[in-house]
Amino acid sequence: MPTYAPQPVAFVRGEGVWLFDAAGKRYLDALSGIAVNTLGHGHPALVEALRDQVGRLIHHSNLFQNPLAEALAHELVKRSGMTNVFFCNSGLEANEAAIKIARKYGHDRGIDSPEIIVYEHAFHGRSLATLSATGNAKVQKGFAPLVPGFVRVPLNDTDALEEIAQTRPNVVAIFLEAIQGEGGIQPADINYLHAARRVCDAKGWLLMIDEVQCGTARTGRWFAHQWGGVLPDVMPLAKGLGSGVPIGAVVAHGAAATVFGAGNHGTTFGGNPLAMRAGLATIAAIEAEALMANAQAQEARIRAGLTQALAGLPGVREIRGRGLMLGIELDRPCGEIVGQALQAGLVLNVTADRVIRLLPPLIFKDEHSDQLVATLAPLVRNLLEQHP
Repeated sequence: MPTYAPQPVAFVRGEGVWLFDAAGKRYLDALSGIAVNTLGHGHPALVEALRDQVGRLIHHSNLFQNPLAEALAHELVKRSGMTNVFFCNSGLEANEAAIKIARKYGHDRGIDSPEIIVYEHAFHGRSLATLSATGNAKVQKGFAPLVPGFVRVPLNDTDALEEIAQTRPNVVAIFLEAIQGEGGIQPADINYLHAARRVCDAKGWLLMIDEVQCGTARTGRWFAHQWGGVLPDVMPLAKGLGSGVPIGAVVAHGAAATVFGAGNHGTTFGGNPLAMRAGLATIAAIEAEALMANAQAQEARIRAGLTQALAGLPGVREIRGRGLMLGIELDRPCGEIVGQALQAGLVLNVTADRVIRLLPPLIFKDEHSDQLVATLAPLVRNLLEQHP
């Protein structure tokens, strides 16, 4: 079905930070499959782990004990400060589970029509529930009636949040991205995260922080909200946790960790041994190769390079983000730069119409960051000069 409009390039092989097309042309990957390929392409430790697991056991269902799932859950709770994990297959599924947790939490407290606070420009997925939580009219068009039970507010507007707390008695949770990815690399302010935590504590709500795109060390911490020192009640994960193998997880804490009982939720493929080995190998490599520190170092290098190369250029509004999740916002649409970058041997994308999104693998080195800047900056300059 024509659900995508793919670029006219077919990649047939990857090696480290590089992708190769059928003609043998090499491309610097600054997208990582949209924040998925944490370890780049063909990482030896990941390849070895997956080959070994394929030869042992790929799937056995959740009707039996699962030592690999227990091992990965242990690694996640140890790094998050939370207590329980449900494994699924994608960010959409993880967010759907979070919504179900919030609703059942409300029903368990005697609220017949529980509501969840969500945000303008948010993106949580394309199922009917996650689409309804998403703040993008373009992707919602044609799918009405949307699922009720969501109250939308602007990101980083504490007054709007306080007003909802005073006027909507059926609210049971706040659901936000630590950094909005599809919304244009828009971070939640640290002060706002603290305000959300305070309101949730005062009202008995759940704080649910979507780390699907910004989690798993991408920002230089295991999870982006940790830069603010807050602890959520529910944290959906996916994308980079499996370094390319489909995986999703919902990590929970406190009352949220025991909302689901036997039969309340389920999955056929979630927690399968292959995905669990991918998650374990990803976490091990991040630690062994100090990739969180590298994400911070490469952010500083890319940001400094772009700031210098684009200094004084009318049309560049802001360079923002954390770690290897960066956005360059222009004052005009810039979708055409995706094809121009491909011609120049660089893979990236544009989101929110005007934001060039950079999501390199965490194995980027100085020379890769320098090449990214050297390739991208002239393209930005040329685009702004051609479209004044």
